[in-house]
Amino acid sequence: MNLETVNLDLIFETSWEVCNKVGGIYTVLSTKALTLQNLYKDKTVFIGPDVWTEENPSLDFTEVPSILRQWKDKAELPAGISVRVGRWNIPGKPIVILVKFDGMYQLKDYYYGEMWERYHVDSLHAYGDYDEACCFALAAGIVIESICNHKRLRHKNVLAHFDEWTTGMGLLYTRWKLPYVGTIFTTHATSIGRSICGNGKPLYDYMHAYNGDQMAAELNMESKHSLEKAAAHAADCFTTVSDVTAAECEQLLERRPDVVTPNGFQGGLAPVRSKARRARQTAREALLNVGRELTGHSFGDDTFIVATSGRCEYRNKGIDVFLDAIKTLEDKSPSQAVLAFVLVPAWVKCPRKDLTDRIAGDGTDATALPEPIATHEVNNPGEDAILNRMRQLGFAATNANESESVQVIYMPCYLNGNDGVLNMDYYDVLPGLDATAFPSYYEPWGYTPLESIAFGVPTVTTSLSGFGQWILSEKIDRFDNSGVEVVGRTDSNYGEVVETLATDLRILADASADYRERISKAARDTAERAEWDNFIAYYVTAFRTALDAADKRRSLN
Repeated sequence: MNLETVNLDLIFETSWEVCNKVGGIYTVLSTKALTLQNLYKDKTVFIGPDVWTEENPSLDFTEVPSILRQWKDKAELPAGISVRVGRWNIPGKPIVILVKFDGMYQLKDYYYGEMWERYHVDSLHAYGDYDEACCFALAAGIVIESICNHKRLRHKNVLAHFDEWTTGMGLLYTRWKLPYVGTIFTTHATSIGRSICGNGKPLYDYMHAYNGDQMAAELNMESKHSLEKAAAHAADCFTTVSDVTAAECEQLLERRPDVVTPNGFQGGLAPVRSKARRARQTAREALLNVGRELTGHSFGDDTFIVATSGRCEYRNKGIDVFLDAIKTLEDKSPSQAVLAFVLVPAWVKCPRKDLTDRIAGDGTDATALPEPIATHEVNNPGEDAILNRMRQLGFAATNANESESVQVIYMPCYLNGNDGVLNMDYYDVLPGLDATAFPSYYEPWGYTPLESIAFGVPTVTTSLSGFGQWILSEKIDRFDNSGVEVVGRTDSNYGEVVETLATDLRILADASADYRERISKAARDTAERAEWDNFIAYYVTAFRTALDAADKRRSLN
């Protein structure tokens, strides 16, 4: 498709993760922004929640009072809704509106009633973050309405794109109040599908028999599910991020997505070749130092370092498989030392003082710290699934035993440069790894393996991830071809997945330097194929679909 054939006057994209790093959607939006700016310079306006204070400001946002000043000076927003306008501090520097939505709480019952009458959204069973998400989404819809009215955009090509169920109420408001605006709804993962998996139920073997409404009632998810389903059906264009999730949407939301929009990645984030060696050395020294000070081991420069990372979803993200595979790898006696990291943020309390004291010391103490499996204390040590499994597998004793060749370390914190132990950003840590593994059970896309190969680090993922499915569809699976191994995973082959992952890691650990360099190059080449410059075409198709639907409505009025 010729991207220039889609003429847009303005596109709003609303998400809870605009300037608010919570999960993978932040990565989607923040890496896509530059490509959108190149196509539609300053015609894209991101809308996010203003959940920040003077004591806790957003480092991603810079207020620019001159942007949209005429609208802002004349905007008549309901009491309790205010906005700040500026730029998102990411490549492309797109326009952002942060919306403070406190005033919507006193109006929510009115809008919940309207949404029941118009779209059959059941808000009676709401709990948790439902009200907060809906109040933000409604406020965002009101802001979009205000801008469209001010700029008199009735006969212009305007789109409003909403991400995930948390913004569904904003899409429904836009369809109600602004019928001439084309709407797009993207579900990055269905709320009910994630809940089925999170409750330990088999999703894939029984997918054909699941009814979304029935499962929502069983799992106490009626409000979120009904909102997500209503948004999916009301949208002019319904999209999701992979064929895996498209099948899930068709079964559980009862609408097949119009377009699958795979998540691309922004090129140029990995260090250039002239700086790559130094970046790798710095990261490895930091990781090996943490391992040494925690376990008392003396790790050589040739230590094989592998990690898993991502959202703290023990089963969905395959953290259980990773830990069991590392235990299996230990039994396979790899030819060199292996240091495995679980880089997954949990309910962290603080860095371990005995560890930070040792790191700050002279490095002469060569004994293991008590229970040398975690770098930080957590608030719920008895309930943390990762800690509990590491204890069950005996990793505390393994880590303290100098004769063991495999050690495992849990870092239950965000790697944002301020964790108190490693004090590095995640992207600064990646170059120091020799491999990553993400044996996910529920993974609509999978940014973590894509990020890994962008840095030339080979990875293992599964056929149940969207990214894994894309690799298979391109017929480039296997380390030699793409730097990616895709392990076939089902509801019933857990043990096989564990064994296969352990074998793959053993192959990498024992590989020659030439082979590792070859698969590292293959990994970087694959990442280039998945950059936004290539994947943005899917979004352009979605834009056209939504604009065509809005044009038809206009022609009828």
